Amino acid sequence: MKIYISHSSEYDYINKIYNPIKNSNLNEKNNFVLPHESKITNTKDVIANSDLLIAEVSEPSTGQGIELGWANYNNTPILCIYEKGSKISSSLKFITNEFIEYEDCEDMIEKIKAFINK
Repeated sequence: MKIYISHSSEYDYINKIYNPIKNSNLNEKNNFVLPHESKITNTKDVIANSDLLIAEVSEPSTGQGIELGWANYNNTPILCIYEKGSKISSSLKFITNEFIEYEDCEDMIEKIKAFINK
């Protein structure tokens, strides 16, 4: 499965998203597109050709909002994940019904695994 990871550039994405994914067995079974580590020339096309977009939405981001709009337009399934206690945008409910609240990186990985396997 090709999975695009979307996040705010202000978020500690390396330690809180990228490293946990790369160090999990999720990375062995799926092709993750980590935008700040990939040499992507056209994000819009990558998102359109992904099987899933996982959006870490604990912090708001205009750029991420654009990516979510592209995914929604192209019918790319969207999963929003966020840290427990985060106040997420109520607008997200207009593009997906799939939300995961997580406690820590391990919890995040386990919940993503469960979502992918269902």
